[in-house]
Parts: sequence; structure tokens; C-alpha cells
Amino acid sequence: MGETVSMFEPCNLEGAHVRLEPLALRHVDGLVAAATGDRSSFGYTLVPDDQASMTAYVEEALAHAARGSQVPFATVSIALDCVVGSTRFYELDPWDWTALAPGARPVQRVGLVDRASIGHTWIGPVAQRTPVNTEAKLLMLGHAFEVWGVRAVRIQTDARNERSRVAIARLGCSLDGVLRADRPATDGTVRHSAIFSMLATEWPAARRQLAERLRR
Repeated sequence: MGETVSMFEPCNLEGAHVRLEPLALRHVDGLVAAATGDRSSFGYTLVPDDQASMTAYVEEALAHAARGSQVPFATVSIALDCVVGSTRFYELDPWDWTALAPGARPVQRVGLVDRASIGHTWIGPVAQRTPVNTEAKLLMLGHAFEVWGVRAVRIQTDARNERSRVAIARLGCSLDGVLRADRPATDGTVRHSAIFSMLATEWPAARRQLAERLRR
């Protein structure tokens, strides 16, 4: 486990519109401010709305980070110079390449992790419909593929969240399917999860398309 933790040391990811900072308790006040106001877009996403619950939210994320199982960020709008949300890497999966048929030769591993997920993402209303989320995904996908050497990145959402599904597809991800009765939904129902992914071989084309979107 020590090797995994050292691989995922906190890092800043910064572009022209957004800076992803390693999540810390100092971000709690900014996160609470970002979560206030119009919360209509948070219907399928867990977004705490007060100091105590946001502190618990950050503390839980930091506990996962300490175990090397997640890499959480505070999302900072460069134009607004303030925290506008949060996102993270999670499900950092190294595959077991030892369980092979006799005589099989494993594909060469590039990094310690073969697949990563991006999620727990929310953006406050002040930064929605801006380049912030698109560039944040560009930075995170680039880090996963180009620094960690993953084979695939997975992004999922509540199957009912059509807005999120459209946004994920626009990143260049493909719908793998819907995992039925996957987990409790934030509204107390049973969630069906729409699972999307992007392969390492698909990343160069997606990177060009995302960069072009940000130049418009």
C-alpha cells in the first residue's frame, strides 16, 4: 500500500480557466459558499450545504486520500479567484496480472494503476456553463493517461441525469452500459448508474477536441 500512496501524492493541475488544488480543510468555507444559492443542478449529486456537513465531507475525502484510494481536489475558478466546487480521482485499480492461463504473457504495464475513475464532481452555480468543468476534465484525463499511464478512465452518473450524461459523452467518453440497482441514490431511491469510459487509445483525439472547445 505504501507504493500506491507515494504514487498519488497531492498535486496541482492548472490550466487557463481552472486550478485543481489538493483538497484540504482550508477549502471548507469556499466550498460552502460555492454550494449555496441555486441548488437545482445538485439533484443527483451529494453536495453538503452547511459548515458541519461540508467539513465531514472533506474529512472523509482526506481519509481516502491518506489510504491512497482517492485523489480529491478543490476546483478553483481562475477568473473568479475562488473555490467553485470539488472533484476527485477514485477507484484507482491495479489489475491482477498474475492470474493468467499457463503460457500467457501479460501486456506490459505502464503504471501502477490500470484504470481510474473521475467523479464526486460538482460545480457551484456561479461557475456552471463556463469553461471550468471542461478544462478540469481535460487536466484530469491528461494526468491519468499521460502521467499515471492508465488504460482507461471511467466516469459514471445517475442514469436519470440526462444533463450529466450529455456532458460526459461530449468529453469523448463512450457509454458502456447501465448498471441497474447499483447503489442508493442521493434522493433516497435506488440508483441505476450510467457507466462511461475512455480508453488510452481514444485520448489523443479527445484531447484535441477538448482543447478546440476551450479555444472557442
